[in-house]
Amino acid sequence: MDPRSPRPAMRDPREPARATAPAVDDHIVTPETREEILRGKRLYAAPSLPEHGDPHFRLDVALGTHTRAGYVGSTDLLTRAADDGDFATDSCVRREGIDPATGRRYLEELAFEVVNTQRLSEVTGKAEELTARGVRRIFAIFTRKGVVSEWRDGDWDALGLDAHIDDACLATPLPVEALLRASALGAAAVRGLLARGEPELKRLLAEHEARGEARGEGHARREALRLILRARGVALTEADEARLAACDDAATLDGWMTRAATATDRAQVFDGADR
Repeated sequence: MDPRSPRPAMRDPREPARATAPAVDDHIVTPETREEILRGKRLYAAPSLPEHGDPHFRLDVALGTHTRAGYVGSTDLLTRAADDGDFATDSCVRREGIDPATGRRYLEELAFEVVNTQRLSEVTGKAEELTARGVRRIFAIFTRKGVVSEWRDGDWDALGLDAHIDDACLATPLPVEALLRASALGAAAVRGLLARGEPELKRLLAEHEARGEARGEGHARREALRLILRARGVALTEADEARLAACDDAATLDGWMTRAATATDRAQVFDGADR
């Protein structure tokens, strides 16, 4: 199709998905290049600056740790949106495998765009075309405003910083804050991995729990002894600390705590107590 041809009449983005849309991977641009086409107009997807690249990285980490089993995430996935449209969003989530209805990959269900220098008209046009194509939900991260918005009823609807994106594609709701603040990403990623039931994380937690049970009573007694000594103003030497850390014998620790209750110096607690 000649991109200079007249643009077709505007499609209502709220209408059902096109029944005669081209296959999602029947491209009219050359894949693996920076060329895109939106409504017959050629676009150039430029390399990013940190203001775009950093939020995009956070987005991929957040999606990758939250995507439910049976779904797959992609970065810069080229999608044939219409007869006159072939472009990619920054990140998306789709069902894994092949759609038996088309014999092609599944259409993305969630799509995300990071907006820094991109014109609002372009990101809005993509949202309209993807909605008409059948993509269920579309989000934009407006980096300069520090806002995440969802495309709803023909407009961008800003989500609160404390909001969550809850969807069947996700193992657990995705915190909006994790898409905007690096400080919130780690905790969100861990929760996502836990919800996904990642085997390695479950193994590490089981090991940690086993170690905690093994040292549980001794650890509690040692902490109690330290609290008693601090309350009485008794300081421990490095040798005392090493001796205390190495002791797991309940009777010995109980004896030290009994002496600590009335001790005025560390020698009254430890010297000769366990001989």
